[in-house]
Amino acid sequence: MAFSTIRPGIQPAEAILELEKAGVITTEMPFAGDQVQPASLDLRLGRRAYRVRASFLPGLGRRVVERLESVALHEIDLTQGAVLETGCVYIAEILEGLALPAELAASANPKSSTGRLDVFTRVIVDGSREFDIIDAGYTGPLYAEISPRTFPVLVRTGARLSQVRFRAGVSRLDDAALAALHDRERIVTSAAPSIQDGVAVSVDLSGFDSGGLIGYRAKRHTGLVDVDRIGAYAVHDFWEPLYGHGEGSLVLDPGQFYILASKEAVHVPPDYAAEMVPFDPLVGEFRVHYAGFFDPGFGHAGAGGAGSRAVLEVRSHDVPFIIEDGQIVGRLVYEHMAARPRVLYGAGAGSNYQAQGLKLSKHFRMGE
Repeated sequence: MAFSTIRPGIQPAEAILELEKAGVITTEMPFAGDQVQPASLDLRLGRRAYRVRASFLPGLGRRVVERLESVALHEIDLTQGAVLETGCVYIAEILEGLALPAELAASANPKSSTGRLDVFTRVIVDGSREFDIIDAGYTGPLYAEISPRTFPVLVRTGARLSQVRFRAGVSRLDDAALAALHDRERIVTSAAPSIQDGVAVSVDLSGFDSGGLIGYRAKRHTGLVDVDRIGAYAVHDFWEPLYGHGEGSLVLDPGQFYILASKEAVHVPPDYAAEMVPFDPLVGEFRVHYAGFFDPGFGHAGAGGAGSRAVLEVRSHDVPFIIEDGQIVGRLVYEHMAARPRVLYGAGAGSNYQAQGLKLSKHFRMGE
């Protein structure tokens, strides 16, 4: 791929495959068949991980391996599988590396399933001063910082906890462009959504069915979750369902993890990609942790996604906090795609959350 042909915007699946052929994305193993998403690449854990004393950033001019010499407690072999315990911090090698040209940057995010398991995951690179941000022109390895918060997890070489997007130029829509896009495509179901550095998204505590289900609270001291097993676990072994009973509010207990859903259905048109970001740290004493990107076609009727909600992973801070039905908890930012991907989210294999309402991660058998 000639670097001069890189078009501005978020690079689609077809361009990602070309980047791998050109050596911009390096890998120790060939891509898996479903590893490339419409607007992102799943990153796979490598052969080794390290239990570390604390999270860290290497800092300008410093390599991750150099920092590991002083903070690593012990090395873990991932080739046979290993259990990562709650409350611990790990740094794992990633099979993919990068040799980015000067006009191409990247950013990472936990995969949706990772966030819904409350596994805190961030990508770090040599010389980085920010998590999940990979500067244009970076050449070197990638690492994943992993910290399970609620459930211990079983991971192995090849497991996918994070994903990366490739971006050329300025791709984010400003508020005027976002309002125009909403007028054309109705990107959220609010009739007149609040648009300020993104489209506001609120929480639904009204009840998703006749039984009044509004969300789930994670149980403590459960068994482990194998991140590669889909539909393997009964919901009741790990989650407590929450019912609204018409109250329209929920008390968030400190240290507890909740799965809730947005009141608005979300639509990402085929020529755009989206990401959920915090609305405002001053809206309350809680944190909504958003995992994963919204690929082109999420919630798109033409890809079978009409009515798709955003799932919210919520944790209170140090004090109990009452969250209200309809309270704004996040905002959606949209970016231009460099080109429309040939296969939209939901139109091919591997789309686990198209047309979702209130849905736990793919590891759980819903309805049990």
